[in-house]
Amino acid sequence: MTAAPAHPQASHYPDPVERDFLTAHNLARVDAGAPLLGWDDGLARDAQDWADHLAARNLYDHASPQQRKGQGENLWRGPRDRWSPWEMVGFFVEEKRHFRPGNFPDVSRTGQWSDVGHYTQIIWPETRKVGCAIALTQADEVLVCRYWPAGNIWGQRITVSEQRTRR
Repeated sequence: MTAAPAHPQASHYPDPVERDFLTAHNLARVDAGAPLLGWDDGLARDAQDWADHLAARNLYDHASPQQRKGQGENLWRGPRDRWSPWEMVGFFVEEKRHFRPGNFPDVSRTGQWSDVGHYTQIIWPETRKVGCAIALTQADEVLVCRYWPAGNIWGQRITVSEQRTRR
């Protein structure tokens, strides 16, 4: 008789929504030549706590650096029951059109790093884990995604693979 392999208690196979969030992130990372992310339940719990906070107070603000505990964060808000996880992450990934390789924050063709900040967090080469969560208001959905380690580090270089830039 053989024993079943041990599984960490903090982790599980992502449910379909989690899997969709993870896959949408990883497709953008593959396209940029970045390593794949893993799903992290702790990040997802932190994201859920912040999403619940925002929805309960009808706010739309990033958590403070102290509240994020060094985690990166992307936020999205839109009409309730209208968008799939793929579409929500797609809004972040659409910022790719303004991205140019360089040292952060000088990474946007528009001159405003905030025009690419969601995208660069997704493809940040050193980031290894993601966790996302949704909370509902009466009219909207609030998405919070948390990342570890955080990206968008001032002065650090971010590029995409050479093969991808020729498309």
